[in-house]
Amino acid sequence: MNFSRLKQSLTNLITYKGPQDSYDFSVNISTSKNITNEANDKVSSNLKDNKNIIDRKYNTLINSDIIIRKFKLKSNNKPYSAFIIYIDGMSDSNLINQFILKPLMLRNKANTYKTQSLKTINKDKKVIIQRDSNDLAVEIENSLLPQNSLVKETEFNNIFSAINMGNCVLFVDTLDTAFNLDVKGFKQRSVSSPNNEIIIKGPQEAFVESIRVNTSMLRRATNTENLVIENVLVGKLSKTPCAICYLKNIANSDLVAEVRYRLNNLEIDTLLSTGQLEQLICEDNKYNIPQVLSTERPDKAAKNLYAGRVVILVNGNPYCIILPATIVDFISSPEDTNLKPIFANFLKILRFLAMGITLLLPSIYIAIVDFHQELLPTELLFSLWASRENVPFPIIFELLVMEISFELIREAGLRVPSPVGPTIGIVGALVLGQAAVSASIVSPFLIIIVAITGIASFAIPDFSFGFHLRITRFLFTIAAYIAGFLGIAIGLYVYLCILCSIKSFGVSYLNPNDSINFNKKSNNFFAMPTWMQEFRHNYIHPKKERAQNNISMKWRHPNE
Repeated sequence: MNFSRLKQSLTNLITYKGPQDSYDFSVNISTSKNITNEANDKVSSNLKDNKNIIDRKYNTLINSDIIIRKFKLKSNNKPYSAFIIYIDGMSDSNLINQFILKPLMLRNKANTYKTQSLKTINKDKKVIIQRDSNDLAVEIENSLLPQNSLVKETEFNNIFSAINMGNCVLFVDTLDTAFNLDVKGFKQRSVSSPNNEIIIKGPQEAFVESIRVNTSMLRRATNTENLVIENVLVGKLSKTPCAICYLKNIANSDLVAEVRYRLNNLEIDTLLSTGQLEQLICEDNKYNIPQVLSTERPDKAAKNLYAGRVVILVNGNPYCIILPATIVDFISSPEDTNLKPIFANFLKILRFLAMGITLLLPSIYIAIVDFHQELLPTELLFSLWASRENVPFPIIFELLVMEISFELIREAGLRVPSPVGPTIGIVGALVLGQAAVSASIVSPFLIIIVAITGIASFAIPDFSFGFHLRITRFLFTIAAYIAGFLGIAIGLYVYLCILCSIKSFGVSYLNPNDSINFNKKSNNFFAMPTWMQEFRHNYIHPKKERAQNNISMKWRHPNE
């Protein structure tokens, strides 16, 4: 037996040898010298030139969902080459076959009349049906395309946007005009109940991802011919459709003009969400304070439209932006309108207290325990120190550990699948809290403080504003650990100064002139009965300040 060969075989088994030929890949720096500017071109009368631009822009050789159908149509017994382009899956092929290709390719004999001929419906030839024209574009528009939505386009920039939205575009030889036909047919989510802004009493429908469905829901909710919906494309590459919605007889013209100006002057490549748009159009972005409202409810958007505000919809987002906004708007719920004033005011005060608890309760606890123990009753103070006797960490460490743990549980409950989410939240909080107390990492009093603070944060109706309070709470906690109540007072002073300096589209964030104004009958911080809400908010300066007559219940006072 050859022992050297056996030794070599065993060595090969236990020794790893990497691949002989290494493979290396690196991403090189891209260049933009080959990028063309077809989007700035005009439609040519040469069909081949138009086809070449389409091929280059959409990479039709490798893009499998770009459909180009070539055919010939006849006019005055003369054939013309033509083609249509659309995106498979975004356009309705049945509409294209029935109302575009069929009329153009299989023409009825009644449409083959000669130039300048007249067709009549009765024998005495007094009723004129149709008069032909020498203009091929006019004949196609008026006689060959039975489409309710048809727009003539001369710029490829608009043509590309239409195709990307699901439209079909027709090009005909000898014509320097393309026909933009609305045949959208992509699948979309149906209207459902709101997921986040849940109310017990009121409408139960929410916006979806389609901007046209959202505008229809908004128009149905407002039910007025004064609603104006302006379309704006934002993003050089994405060309995201946005809609500026307002009531022309109520909204302030300067406010509408400012919103239009900011949207039209956004030099960005892509816009994909209302959150991006909010950051792009707000004045003070250096603070984490939300300055516009966001809602998924058409009824809330309609209510703010009638108040004189402006609503912005973004295609692909089931939320809309409402502006301007004040701090009172962030602690108001859509359900307040459907409740009697005493109930609505009770809930508003409760939410205001929840805002204070979310922002200041942990810092007040630290200030009392570390600096101002004399504020506590003697029995409670002894009980508090007895619970913290075996805890080796400073109170700031305890609080930060539990706060971060609570935020982790909250985030995990949102990310895991729905059936598991509530279980993670309940079991995680109970097990983690009990284990932390048993291990003498935190005191039982601190668990109570963190739990109350977390529950209070859920009472804030607006998600963005609640998130802002949760982040700002850490700053107050650090200030209280450094200087006690003095640190909290300094922090509150700075915080209020920041709130006073912020403006939402020209409106003061705190708005002290209108929030509590009992002389002017309008629905401000405190909800008033419906029959007393005679005026709209004066800080918006609407065109029509009065919302209803002095005597709205005419049935009670028929002679007044």
